[in-house]
Amino acid sequence: MDASVSQWRPRYLDRYSGPLGDVVLAAAGFALVLYLGPTPVHGGTALLAAACAVLILARRRYPVPVLLAGGGIFMLTTALSRPPDGMFIVAGVLTYSAGVASPLRRPWHYASFMWGSLMLTGTVVYLADWWSADQFTTFAIIFGGAAAGDSIRMRRAYIAEVTERARQAEMNREEETRRRVMDERLRIARELHDVVAHHITVISVHAGAANHVLRNEPDKVWPVLGHIRGAADTVLEELKSVISVLRDPNEARSTEPAPGVERLPELLAGLSAMGFAVRHRQRGESRPLPAVVNLAAYRIVQEALTNAHRYGDGDATLDLEYTIDTVTIEVTNRVARSGGGGTGSGFGRLGMQERAAAAHGTIVAGPVDGGLFRVHAELPVRPPVTLREM
Repeated sequence: MDASVSQWRPRYLDRYSGPLGDVVLAAAGFALVLYLGPTPVHGGTALLAAACAVLILARRRYPVPVLLAGGGIFMLTTALSRPPDGMFIVAGVLTYSAGVASPLRRPWHYASFMWGSLMLTGTVVYLADWWSADQFTTFAIIFGGAAAGDSIRMRRAYIAEVTERARQAEMNREEETRRRVMDERLRIARELHDVVAHHITVISVHAGAANHVLRNEPDKVWPVLGHIRGAADTVLEELKSVISVLRDPNEARSTEPAPGVERLPELLAGLSAMGFAVRHRQRGESRPLPAVVNLAAYRIVQEALTNAHRYGDGDATLDLEYTIDTVTIEVTNRVARSGGGGTGSGFGRLGMQERAAAAHGTIVAGPVDGGLFRVHAELPVRPPVTLREM
């Protein structure tokens, strides 16, 4: 049980409930019947006191049958002789136990049965002599026991409900935490793939070019090595930016903003330095984009051009269009004649789909007529309207 809930439970319920408490209460009931009965004590009173003690001991396990049996015993006692006052106290205890154990709100039925049977038997046997101010005390004891039992039952039901809700809330918090951890892992994996795949491709191409230049024109190898070093430095910086989210929040973090479409010229310049030409066409006036859309657009372009360079045949075309509600990205390139163009491991295409979904956009990637491979993405520049906002 949650600590905030368990502290509400009454301490006396734990201290005086159970077999030991029943034995003490049975002894008290036995003594009350004898003490508040006629003097000198005769055999009938002692037998009634013993019966009351047995009823108290059995009341917890069989509350309703014990109540019915007690009602019959008390009616018989009333019909034979004037009952001791202690018997009415025991009747209140039995009504209390039946009220606590009742699954429905029936304690008033039990109290009415107990009090009504006693009053009916007393009226039939003793007529008007039965009714006195003492019967109001009997009414208070029996119906008071029923009220106390009903109150305890409702309190226990309330505590059980609060405990269950606290347990469900804790489970929901744990599930939400796990979901956020998985989302963050996917985001980091996506960033790492986008960063590493592009720049490692750049390094690989330049390394191949350096090998060729060293054999034929050794004097021209230095610019190629400079490009390799620049690409390596760039990938290290971006990896540092991505992995910084895993560090302690008290550590200093990089203040460099996430890449966006404003850095596309740098990306195209890097590809051009590798000998991969990209025709860039833009329609519409560029404007600031939401952070998620801006990052998604850059990563989609980066991944699409990297795949075009790695698996395509020749150059590529980048079309970027700004409209009122969306920014549209389209990258096309010719499929390699070897037939392996555009295949790869599939993680790049999956990463682009996840980027588009994170920005509430759509993306289609695949071969089209004319031997071309096209990546077409549409990203909304306005957040979607939810039912709460309508």
